[in-house]
Amino acid sequence: MSDEIQTPATSRRNFIKAAGAGTAAAAFGAVSLSAKAADQLKFDAEYDIVVCGGGGGGLPCALFSRWLGNRVAILEKAGSVGGTAAKAAFWYWVPNNEPMRRAGIADPKDDYLRYVARLSRPEQYDPALPKFGLSEWEYEMCEAIYDSASPAAELLASKGALPYRHEAAVPDYWAELPENKAPRGRVLFPKDGLPSMSDGGRVAIRTMSAAARRDGVDIRTGYRVQKVLVDANGAVTGVEALTEEGTIFRARAKKAVVFATGGFTHDPELRRNFLHGAVYGGCAAVSNEGDFVRISSAFDVQLRNMNYSWMAPISLDKAIAKDGSLSGIFTPTGDSMLYVNRYGKRVVNEKLAYNEVCATFSQWDGSKGEYPNLALISIWDQQAQEHCASDDYGSLIVPPGSNDRHVLCGNTLQELASAIRERLSKHANALGGMQLSDGFVPNLDATIKRFNGFAKAGKDADFHRGERIVEKLFNGPIQKKADQKNETMYPLSAKGPYYAALIVAGNLDTKGGPKTNSHGQVLDVREVPIKGLYGVGNCVASASARAYWAGGGTLGPIIAFAYRAANAAHAENTSRA
Repeated sequence: MSDEIQTPATSRRNFIKAAGAGTAAAAFGAVSLSAKAADQLKFDAEYDIVVCGGGGGGLPCALFSRWLGNRVAILEKAGSVGGTAAKAAFWYWVPNNEPMRRAGIADPKDDYLRYVARLSRPEQYDPALPKFGLSEWEYEMCEAIYDSASPAAELLASKGALPYRHEAAVPDYWAELPENKAPRGRVLFPKDGLPSMSDGGRVAIRTMSAAARRDGVDIRTGYRVQKVLVDANGAVTGVEALTEEGTIFRARAKKAVVFATGGFTHDPELRRNFLHGAVYGGCAAVSNEGDFVRISSAFDVQLRNMNYSWMAPISLDKAIAKDGSLSGIFTPTGDSMLYVNRYGKRVVNEKLAYNEVCATFSQWDGSKGEYPNLALISIWDQQAQEHCASDDYGSLIVPPGSNDRHVLCGNTLQELASAIRERLSKHANALGGMQLSDGFVPNLDATIKRFNGFAKAGKDADFHRGERIVEKLFNGPIQKKADQKNETMYPLSAKGPYYAALIVAGNLDTKGGPKTNSHGQVLDVREVPIKGLYGVGNCVASASARAYWAGGGTLGPIIAFAYRAANAAHAENTSRA
């Protein structure tokens, strides 16, 4: 008889998932061992803390753990560290940060909590309630961000791992809300990043990984963690990983295992079954396949917030091609530019923050039984092409010589529509056969005339484009014209050429997974922490629900929870190992 204990939870440990197209199937889960089996198990290496994942959550968690005196390893599935954070701009949102305090910018905790509650749970928000409508868990998690993001950022900076500059002028995405008493000043950015603030991820990963190597963190790339090892008392004691060479590597964790493996952006099955509406992939690292959702299913965990993700429009062509340059369309560049649906009608304020634009794609027309906005079409003219092109922040309008596989062109609106129809036919299987309506060209002509009238007047009577601070932030480069009354809008030319690109809903990464407490400990269905098991970042549940509070609203909280998880894991009792 095997010494492995069979329980209802661990009986699911052999759940099988294809690791990706063209790769072998991988078994995920947990292995529960009797005392005898645990004693006899051979480990390839021993550490105090094993961090699974070397991106924006794993690197700082490993650093914090190491600075507490622990022996620490990072096991990274990809061939290099960085994960999604390496592709990110790496703004990080730190409420009540040190530069704000030095400058006398007030950011009271209660006001911060009202702001995040108002956006996270608008259907439940009540400023008169003690927790403003948030659940106990959501409130505690949001408090933890306020309490720990700044100490975490300061420690990273003081150790040379993540020096920053304070971007005092950058506004939150909802700067105008009355609940937001500190609408500017919460964003920090890697010190040596470009003035455009577009390359922070590369800088941050470089400085943090250098600090990790300098300070003795054992970084192993090409190690895909597939199972956790659990002793007879139910405590996590280590992990089992599959290396690039196809060998099994077992690492003992005397104190804890911390998962920071990212969300499930690149697992189509999980996307289809948990996310609302059609999401065509996204900008996360290709290694973000929901591994921890699969592994944690062996522990009777509680899944939370699985229906939401950090959303952004993406190029349909690049998403289908699995183009490595795919980015969220953070900056919808172009003043003489608009979005229309398959009917040639404008349906959204094009300059809204990226997360908010994405709600438009999933609007359902019950009378027609369709998503009329499943794919939107960005249309711009030669003026925008010449004066608004950019290589930054996922701009669809790109300079000559850039990757422009997504761009269509026509000398007239009729020619442009023909090019769009041809491209839609090419992608018909991905769009449910969506095609342009018969009235697309006349409707588009009328839409452009109406838009041009608004642009000349300087006021968008349909969607109020350019009226909010964040819309100017995301306007992109323009060459201001003497007669331009609204910097986000300018009339499209009456003559071609015209350009177009197809855009669909995507994400930066998902934000659901096992529920943790505010110290990063993974909780079971009884709300009891699973001893030795922690989670940080997009592989676990975010209390933000539908909200995207500000630029860096992903990474700032992730750094805060990495700090808290490292401190809690450090205090774990090592006698069990």
